[in-house]
Amino acid sequence: MRIFSLSVKNLVRKPGRTAALALLTAFLALSVFGGSVVVLSLRTGLQSLEARLGADIILVPSEAQSKVSFQNMFLQGTTGAFYMDAAVTGKAMEVPGVEKAAPQTFLASLKADCCSVKIQVIGIDPSRDFTVQPWIARSLTGELGDMDVVVGCRVEAGIGKILRIYEQRCKVIACLEPTGTGLDTAVYCNMDTMKTLLAAAEEKGVSHRISSGDDSVVSAVYIKVKDGYDIGAVNSALTGKLRKVTAVRTRSMITGVSDSLAGISRTVTGMIIAVWVLAFVILLLAYILIVRERSREFAVLRLLGASRSMLGRMALTESAVCGLAGGIAGTGAAAIGVFAFSALIENSLGLPYLMPGTGTVLLLAAGTVLLSAAVSALAGGFSAWRLSRVNPGTALRDGT
Repeated sequence: MRIFSLSVKNLVRKPGRTAALALLTAFLALSVFGGSVVVLSLRTGLQSLEARLGADIILVPSEAQSKVSFQNMFLQGTTGAFYMDAAVTGKAMEVPGVEKAAPQTFLASLKADCCSVKIQVIGIDPSRDFTVQPWIARSLTGELGDMDVVVGCRVEAGIGKILRIYEQRCKVIACLEPTGTGLDTAVYCNMDTMKTLLAAAEEKGVSHRISSGDDSVVSAVYIKVKDGYDIGAVNSALTGKLRKVTAVRTRSMITGVSDSLAGISRTVTGMIIAVWVLAFVILLLAYILIVRERSREFAVLRLLGASRSMLGRMALTESAVCGLAGGIAGTGAAAIGVFAFSALIENSLGLPYLMPGTGTVLLLAAGTVLLSAAVSALAGGFSAWRLSRVNPGTALRDGT
């Protein structure tokens, strides 16, 4: 306790030096914690997307490619509005190797007098759906009835609230868990509700009819391939059988995102390592200068009876305390920045971005603080070793 008390007094006695050392370790902690949270959030978002998607192939109208980016559609939930004949679902089931075919219909609402908020409405068939329905089942125990909707976590509508969509009153019956994608701002309903909304949108001048004039339409069909069948072969068979329809393998999209994520992870990791090395070198140089500055002080303490071991422990304690204070400050600053600007980070990266759980974040924060203290103590250990070997007489005579 005596050594700790002396160390704290020494730090207080030199506030400028103490603040500079703490600032260096704070910069280290900020980069380590902030970078790690971003990488973990990207990985968590990708895992959430993979778990929710569940489809091997997605069928969309050929014209969809000119209206929306497939990557935005599958990974960010920016579905747009495009349609094809609903008979595509039945025809897809006729292709060998297709186990399930789940249709979805998209409708973008307008933020105007007809609608409460600007949202993406997605109609599903609960009896056939295997991508969204399991996700909805986590928040909804009953059935998705007519004119009932389930909203993403970012839609500002509480359970029991009425959403007006093209003048149609839809009741919110559940709110979904976050996915880290644009799907968090979507609204889900059954196909009967979607038909009502499409008809209402038609009256407002938002047409969904296709060239055939058939008003029974879907926007996409999610395909699950049977075990033992080659997904590429089934994808080719679907493309050959269905006219004016594009078949897209979801794995290719996930792989592309994984490659992007790997590149971002390498970049962030490289930056963290570079900051580590730079901060450690600067800390080491700072503590070497401190050795020279405090040589007379330690010489006097030696003459007063302090042992080399005591001086070494005191210097080590001072550096550890500086590192601990800097680690707490840097981690706190990084946490404020990352959490406050998470939406901006997500939009800038354009990738699934979902914050890890509270336990993971707290564990990462604690590890960052301890790591900062350890790195600072390691750099200070060198000065502690030098100070413990100062010859009192030489130090008082030469001042070195």
